Amino acid sequence: MEAKEAELNDADYAALADLRFALRQFQAFSDERATQEGLTPQQHQALLALRAAPIDDATVGFVARRLLLKPHSATGLVDRLEKQGFVTRHSNDDDRRRAQLRLTPQALEILSKLSSAHRNELRHLGPLLTEMLARFV
Repeated sequence: MEAKEAELNDADYAALADLRFALRQFQAFSDERATQEGLTPQQHQALLALRAAPIDDATVGFVARRLLLKPHSATGLVDRLEKQGFVTRHSNDDDRRRAQLRLTPQALEILSKLSSAHRNELRHLGPLLTEMLARFV
């Protein structure tokens, strides 16, 4: 028999509300910084996902999975990134239907600026988020 979940109390609701607010503040910060660099938030997330991906995984399918998109939506996103000069496609020697994606120097430069700003913001928010998450343990 499963243990009954403890009832939520006022403090639980307040903790959830505070955490969601902090996450939304970080998301707003992230979106604004991406916009300042000429990217949509989704484009920024795609570039970040590709930068973090092992080279063999850097495909449209990978972008779709990491951004929770349908394949055709990810294809459109990558097409726009390619048109803007942020991504290049390279054929895969093992599977010609599967193109590897690579970030251009321009994308790497913008991503470096954005990632540094995000790291600094997270260093500021980190203790607060840790404190908030501890309220749920």
